[in-house]
Amino acid sequence: MPPLHIVTGAFGYSGKYVAQRLLNEGHRVRTLTNSLNRPNPFGNKVEAHPFNFENRTALVESMRGVEVFYNTYWVRFNYTMQGFQHSVAVENTLRMFEAAKEAGVKRIVHISITNPSKESPLEYFSGKAVLEEALINSGVSYCILRPTVLFGKEDILINNIAWTLRRLPLFGVFGDGKYRLQPIYVDDLAQLMVEQGKSRENKIIDAIGPETFTYRELAETVGEIIGAKKPVVSVPIWFGYASGWVIGKMVNDVLITREEIEGLMADLLYTKSAPAGSTKLTEWTREHKNILGMKYASELARRRDRNEAYEKL
Repeated sequence: MPPLHIVTGAFGYSGKYVAQRLLNEGHRVRTLTNSLNRPNPFGNKVEAHPFNFENRTALVESMRGVEVFYNTYWVRFNYTMQGFQHSVAVENTLRMFEAAKEAGVKRIVHISITNPSKESPLEYFSGKAVLEEALINSGVSYCILRPTVLFGKEDILINNIAWTLRRLPLFGVFGDGKYRLQPIYVDDLAQLMVEQGKSRENKIIDAIGPETFTYRELAETVGEIIGAKKPVVSVPIWFGYASGWVIGKMVNDVLITREEIEGLMADLLYTKSAPAGSTKLTEWTREHKNILGMKYASELARRRDRNEAYEKL
């Protein structure tokens, strides 16, 4: 019988790409999800279980017989929605690590973030550091992948930059806009995860793409490719956040948070490591230039309605 692998969020974004690659290799695939009623793009090929964070016995049983656990679970920002807080995501992930160990899972491939630090004042980065330390000390074989920004058909950040460029007369960057990003294609990340699932060597890998942009360059490049080139201007942080807040209210979402702005400006989405992905954002954007940013991609809508599939470009 083919080995059993478990992936979080196989009906969502990055987890879906991991599940597809595992299926392509002939593995049995199970997913842990908060969205049991979301359309299953794999039919009966992927078995769905609830996360069961509050039921340790059920969580352990859902991982019994699993060879590799691929964890993409996290929350992007703190929000009043139930369970949508970094502190809750940390607690829940620790529960999954403990359950995986108890169930005899042989390998954990975990998605973190570039430049995590327990001393960081930013909860996203400090929470990821806590989880890395816990996984390293768990005694289970591990690979920690540290991406910056993902892009793909279900993307939010790059899509919404394009959406803004298509609709506003100018694009504002916080301060000088010289802080950097290294976007990685979601399927490149999935390929890397599946490859690392085959190893038993403990590793930490900066999962970055082949291109590095300043935030200003990213906006200029995307705008030019999609035919919506607009002046890119520096704005004070307070003004940029306030503008994002207003747009967020208009679309009933959170466009960007203060913590995300601080993380960007602290250059935390940049590393000097060699690229781990091969797909260039510029080439991908050219292939999708006629549809990128035509619709707004809402983070909160995905969390509110768990009966709908993630909307693609």
